[in-house]
Amino acid sequence: MSNIQCDIVSAESAIFNGSASMVVASGIEGELGITAQHTPLITQLKPGEIRVIQADGTEEHFYVSGGILEVQPNLVSVLADTAVRADDIDEAAAIQAKEEAERLLKDNNKKQDLAMVQADLAKALAQISAVAKLKKNLKR
Repeated sequence: MSNIQCDIVSAESAIFNGSASMVVASGIEGELGITAQHTPLITQLKPGEIRVIQADGTEEHFYVSGGILEVQPNLVSVLADTAVRADDIDEAAAIQAKEEAERLLKDNNKKQDLAMVQADLAKALAQISAVAKLKKNLKR
């Protein structure tokens, strides 16, 4: 199986640049598995995990806050406002953000922007999920 070049870039910096046998990402229409010679496409990404599976079978895990995924036959580009390696996520801060968003959603005062609170909750849950998957893979 041939490899595909993968570039993951955030607004702050390049996070990953390397070769992969497969890239797995969550698009707004569902999960995508991309290998070399994939049909070109552009899609929006949901907040969540990007998995880069390398030729030797090792996996790199990243969290993106959303963004754009562009696929060319030999290149996958991820452009995100925020992208971090899963092992760099502050799990305690993500759990705290999740709890705060849940508290605000239960609050009957409704002074907060509901869509913003829901987006914050989705981001926190995606970060927690990325960390959990990383921990699970490290135990293997």
